[in-house]
Amino acid sequence: MITTILNCYKRPNYLREQVDAIKKQTCKGEEIWVWVNKSPENEGFDFSKVGADKIILSDSNLKYHARFSLGLLARTEFVAFFDDDTIPGDMWYENCVNTMNDTPGILGGAGVQLTTYGMYPYTRQGWPSQNENTVEVDLVGHAWFLKREHLKYLWYEVPYSFDNGEDMQLSYLGQKHGGLKTYCPPHPKENSRLSSSTKPIYGDDSKASYKGAVTSIQNFKKQRDDNVKFFIDAGWKTVNKIK
Repeated sequence: MITTILNCYKRPNYLREQVDAIKKQTCKGEEIWVWVNKSPENEGFDFSKVGADKIILSDSNLKYHARFSLGLLARTEFVAFFDDDTIPGDMWYENCVNTMNDTPGILGGAGVQLTTYGMYPYTRQGWPSQNENTVEVDLVGHAWFLKREHLKYLWYEVPYSFDNGEDMQLSYLGQKHGGLKTYCPPHPKENSRLSSSTKPIYGDDSKASYKGAVTSIQNFKKQRDDNVKFFIDAGWKTVNKIK
């Protein structure tokens, strides 16, 4: 029913905890795969001990898009993806399946509703806001849950950038070519078992992609802004209709 794909770059130390969390899901998945982008911070790590079914080691850093390409090889109805700082509650998959029954589309753990044309200011849903009900958003991150057949839309057009924006591209092209909407399932405050991310503090360390030297932070923000402008100009219909 569900193939799980974990992405490892600078945080191999969380993999075992991620795998354990997936295996405890009330809605059981089938296989757990790990995509490993080359990094000095995971060299020498023994991936055979994390408990995954498949380990795919890349001899280069293929960044954000490669894991979604790997998902095309799954043979399950659904594919779930997680960033390397994301530990789901044990009812996250159940939450996603129930949400998919009512509001099929691209689901995720941290939702973004864009507010300004050509810029990346936003309001957030999912675990950052703990929404009580399913909310439509423009894009999702940290965790994704969708039908395997819908992954194809990510490759219907050449990515605007391989350095950033895979989350926007997935929702934009899913909307454009598949008529798909993007949603955050409920993340109620009183039930962390339903949450996509039970330890968000993991993503606030120095290894986060948006952190680094001032120039790196500025470059990351510009990349996000550029992606927003490109996709909206190309026809992306945002929830707040900002253009």
